[in-house]
Amino acid sequence: MYVGTLSFDLLLGDVHSLKEKRSLVRPIVAELQRKYAVSAAETGNQDLHRRAEIGLAVVSGDTEHLTDVLDRCERLVAGRPEVELLSVRRRLHSDED
Repeated sequence: MYVGTLSFDLLLGDVHSLKEKRSLVRPIVAELQRKYAVSAAETGNQDLHRRAEIGLAVVSGDTEHLTDVLDRCERLVAGRPEVELLSVRRRLHSDED
C-alpha cells in the first residue's frame, strides 16, 4: 500500500475577505475530490485573505498510479487562473516505512 500527499501553497488574486477566499478555494477542493477521488481540504492559512493551503492524500496499490494521480492534481491546481501556485510539497509513503 502506498500513500501520496500533496500540499499546495497558493497566492490568491484580488481577494478582500475570507468569504471571497472561500469562494475560490472550495471549488478547487471539490474538483480535486470529484475528478480524482482524493481526500482534499483547506489545511492552512485559514485566517489570511490572500493565502491558502490545500492538502490532499491518495491511497493506491502501486506507485505508478499514485504518481499519475498526484501529477494530474498538481496540473489541475497549477492551471487555475485565479490562483498562483507558490509551492508544492509532495510526499510518498509506503506501509514499509
